[in-house]
Amino acid sequence: MPNSSNQAVVDISQTANQFQSSIVLQYDNKYIDVKSILGLFTTLTASGKYTLHVHGPDAKEAEQAMADVFAKHNMAIDIVTE
Repeated sequence: MPNSSNQAVVDISQTANQFQSSIVLQYDNKYIDVKSILGLFTTLTASGKYTLHVHGPDAKEAEQAMADVFAKHNMAIDIVTE
């Protein structure tokens, strides 16, 4: 995996860990806890289309921060609000 992808994984995980909310990445039929750096390393690719499910007390703030970090690394993401 290229260093830029490694940096994306680290940035995404570190950003997610700033929030109390549950943040789950959906890719195909896989669901990965975004706070798990190992789960991200095994799933994340720059070319994928991802969906984030965010639930918790600071969900709105987490959604914005996650949208920003994915955009920083030119990765497409949809955020599901429920």
